[in-house]
Parts: sequence; C-alpha cells; structure tokens
Amino acid sequence: MCGIVGYVGPGSSLDVLLGGLKRLEYRGYDSAGVAVLADDGTIGSRKRAGKLGVLVDELDAAPITDGRTGIGHTRWATHGGPTDVNAHPHFGDGGRLAVIHNGIIENFAELKAELIADGEVFESETDTEVAALLIGRAFRETGDVTAAMQQAVARLEGAFTLLALHADAPGVVVGARRSSPLVIGLGEGENFLGSDVAAFVEHTRRAMEIGEDQIVTIRPDRVDVTDFSGAPAQAKEFEIAWDASAAEKGGWPSFMKKEISEEPEAVANTLRGRVHDGAVTLPELDEVAGMLGDVNRVLILACGTAAYAGMLGKYAIEAWARIPVDVELSHEFRYRDPVLDERTLVVSVSQSGETMDTLMAVRYARDRGARTLSICNTQGATIPRESDAVLYTHAGPEVAVASTKAFVAQVTALYLLGLHLATLRGTLAAPDVAGVIAELESVPAKLSTVVESASARIAELAHWMSDTQSVLFLGRHVGFPVALEGALKLKELAYIHAEGFAAGELKHGPIALIEPGQIVFVVVPSPRDPSSLHKKVVSNIQEIRARGARVIAIAELGDVAVVPFADEVIRIPLAAPFFEPLLTVVPLHIFGMELATAKGLDVDQPRNLAKSVTVE
Repeated sequence: MCGIVGYVGPGSSLDVLLGGLKRLEYRGYDSAGVAVLADDGTIGSRKRAGKLGVLVDELDAAPITDGRTGIGHTRWATHGGPTDVNAHPHFGDGGRLAVIHNGIIENFAELKAELIADGEVFESETDTEVAALLIGRAFRETGDVTAAMQQAVARLEGAFTLLALHADAPGVVVGARRSSPLVIGLGEGENFLGSDVAAFVEHTRRAMEIGEDQIVTIRPDRVDVTDFSGAPAQAKEFEIAWDASAAEKGGWPSFMKKEISEEPEAVANTLRGRVHDGAVTLPELDEVAGMLGDVNRVLILACGTAAYAGMLGKYAIEAWARIPVDVELSHEFRYRDPVLDERTLVVSVSQSGETMDTLMAVRYARDRGARTLSICNTQGATIPRESDAVLYTHAGPEVAVASTKAFVAQVTALYLLGLHLATLRGTLAAPDVAGVIAELESVPAKLSTVVESASARIAELAHWMSDTQSVLFLGRHVGFPVALEGALKLKELAYIHAEGFAAGELKHGPIALIEPGQIVFVVVPSPRDPSSLHKKVVSNIQEIRARGARVIAIAELGDVAVVPFADEVIRIPLAAPFFEPLLTVVPLHIFGMELATAKGLDVDQPRNLAKSVTVE
C-alpha cells in the first residue's frame, strides 16, 4: 500500500523523492512526508496528512535544505489515524535518525511497552515509531545504520519494509524487507529504493530484486545486500520493460480513461511473441513443462478483479484442457485446511505481485507440496519470485486504483495457459488450437471498436443516472464474472450499491430487489451459441422488465431478439463465447468511470482504497 522512495546521489533528493511519490500515488494513501539529509549534517523533514499537494505546499511555505540523501513516504493508515503526527517519517536517536515503513509490526505493543519502561517517549500512535526507536538505540551501540537495522529487525514480527537514514551517515540509505515490497534502482553515481519501479523509472530502467528477509544498503557508488543476519546475499538484476512516460496521463483527463483506451494494447502485448503459426509458445514455462503435464487439478488464487479474471480462466481451462479448476479468494483459502498435493497447480493472479493475501496463500500452497505459477504484471515482484514459474502480462503500468487493462491482460494470460495445458495434454487438436488462437488474435481490434463506439453513449447514460443509488448486473456462464466485475467497478468508483448475479439465480431470491425504475445491466450471450443460454437470458430480461426494471443490455451486433425488451442496447462485435467477456467488460469499465465522473468523484484514487494491498 504505502509508497516508499529512497535516494543517494549527486542530485536533488527532494526532486527525486517528490517525483517518485507522485508516481506512487496510485498505491493509495492519506498522508505524505519526506526526510532529507543536508550537507551540513542536519535532517530536514516535512510531513502532512492529505494528498501529496498538501506536502508540496508545506515545503513551499516552509522550505527545508535540500541534500543528496533522502527518503519519502506516502502512508495508508493502519496504526493511528491519518494525521500530521502519524505521518512518516518517524524519528529515533534524538531526531538524528529518520525511518519510513510499509506494513504492520505485529508485536509493536509489547515492544512499545518495553521502550516506554526504558524511558523512551512516543510522539505518535504508529507501530512505525517502535522501529525508529529500536534502530536509533541500536545505532548508538554500533555507529552503523546497517548493523543497527540488523539488530532491530531481529526483534520485529509481521510484514514490513523499513528505510532509514542517519545524520552521521551521509550518502547512506538502508532498507529491510520482510513480506512487503521493495526494489533497488541502479543509476550512474546514484542509487534508489522504491516500493516498486515506478518510484525511480524516470531516472533509470535498471533494477534489482530484494529477497525475503534481506537488508540493502545503498550508496552513490555501491549497493550491498545481506540477509537479516548479515551474510552476503545475491540480488537479481532486471531491465524495466517500460519508461516513465507510460505512467503519465499524456493529456488524458484521468489515468483510468487512458488505461481503458489501452485495453486493446494490453491484450495485444500479452499475446505478442507467444502465438506463432497457430500454436502457443510460452518459453518461460519450458522448465516446468513436465510439472504442468502431470497436474490433475488447477486452483486459481486471487482477490477482487483478479478473482473474476480467474473465474473466466476456469471456464476456458476446463473446456480446453479438461482439468478441474477451482477459483478461491486468497484471503479465505488457507484458513479452511484445503486439500493439496504435488499434482495440484496453484495459479496466483495479482496485478502488483505483492497482494499480501495472495502471497501468503501461495506460500501456504507451496509449503504443502503444490506447484505454483504466477500471473503478474509487475517485474521484480514477490509472488512471481516465490513461484515455480511466472507468466507476465504486459499491460504496462496501471496507475488508476480500479483495475481495467490489467483485467483483460490477466484473462488473456489465463487463456494462453489454458491453450498451453491443452496442447501438453493433447486435449485439443492442432487445428482446434489454431482456430482458438485466431479468435484470440482478433480481440484487440474488436476491443478498439468497442472503446471507440460505446464511450460517448455510455457517458450520456451515466450522466442521466448520476443520482442512481443502486445498479444490478446479470450474466450467465462467462457473462457472470463480467457482471461481478461491472458491479465491483461501481462500488469502487461511484460509491453506490451494486451487485452482480448469475441470471439464473434471479428466481432464487434476487428478483425481490427489482422495483420500478431499478437499473439492471444484462450481459447477453450470443444467439449464435448452440446452447440455449441466449433464450434463457432474454427470458430473464422479460421477468425483470415485467417488474419495472430499466434494462441496459450489452449484446452482439445483429442480436434483434433482445431489442423489444431492453431500454438501451450497447453493441459489441461478434466473437466466440470465451472471448465475448473481453468485449462486454469494456462498456462496464467505461460506465463505472463515467458515473463516478458525473458525480464529481476522483476515478483514479477512490476513497479508502489502495492499488496494492500489502497487508492482510
């Protein structure tokens, strides 16, 4: 959740810190702060509750002396409310040590009682201040920030990333990582630390991973990584696949609008290099081909939007590879003693690769012998590093908190995995695989058509619905996860009641919600589908219309059967059933964004939410 930036080098620390924090705003936060070590050996700091602009105004009104060593932070409150006092940095060693923190220190209460008994005085309600005082006390003994960090983390329980600088150690920032994100940026005569690569991508595209329970010390000319005991550790270097401009609005009114426009590109980029001559080629899975060929069950772990992508993956993998697939919410999975063995493939889906619920579920599965594969959009993230294999989506940076292009990229990656498993198992003949791939390759162009054709009309609908208090969404088969996703977007963005239902469930209770004027979006399956689902869904529409619902149908071009029973029809191009969700979800993404915009809400940073949920 929290955004973290660290810098050592010849440049302006304040410029690096504020620029990095700006690019990390998508993580969600309610306060911000910086600490800079000036050349005269003093630490200047400012921290304020509210958006980053409040901190910038404070720095303009009461400047601090810039320097070449600094740390910056955006906080998502856990222990203690979002106030100026609770904002980071926090201080130890009489104010000569500054510390920022992401995560939760679970044993802070015992440590705080011990420190108070020893005469330490606390200024905040945070768990972070415990770490600051512990590191400060250890520094007085060791005179070395790295050694002090080693002593302090040995006493901490929980999940955390800590960054520290000390007035007596210019040109040094030390970070520690346990189950919370941190990456290194490698520059020329300067080095960086960040919650993710967005923190420093403006300055370098070279980065290094930090492993679990490791400490990193950066200086302008050197990076040292050890484990918590001080033993040297290896850190893998990687190249960031996008540049800073990809995380800028580029003239768009919001990141979300920009990212919806990039949904076709996200699908195309996830396919690029992975389909050739009617076959799927996934070289990143070559080393685990034997493992994949031997699995007899797939378990998809995810939260929120990623879980809905997982549901669509379930439909496709079962149909193509003929393997039973379950989709589990990560935060529920490990608390019910699930049945796992070495022939279970656990597929985790996470945009950030740092979702704590999913990370802990993956570790649980791995410890019980299951095979693990990650689908992720972020290089250097923890979940891919701790999995047996990874399929990276290539959606590019997604800055808006509510996911859009990452969703379609995740679905695409799951479909590629399904086709790969089908090929390994011989459950689809080569011509059938080629036919599916041809359909998949046609999706980006069709997505572009939907974005271009539907946006204006959906904006009009959203405007006249701006005072709506409740919206329902119905779908069947692959339309059901799309209905769930559409409802989630309204909850996230417009702060109104929204529910998604399997349309066949209507008569089993939810139809009681229908009253005159109730708005209902219906995802209508293709009438070309040989199943009877189209007729059943049209019947569902008639049932709710008879009770006064206002129906907005999302249906394919040429579907005339739905017209007499819908108040509005949003059209999508023709597609095979498994690929319709990639098209039908786009109008719902647009609607959520436009309704929130009509209500005057911030679509990029909805209240109470963070992009990367790094605490349980």
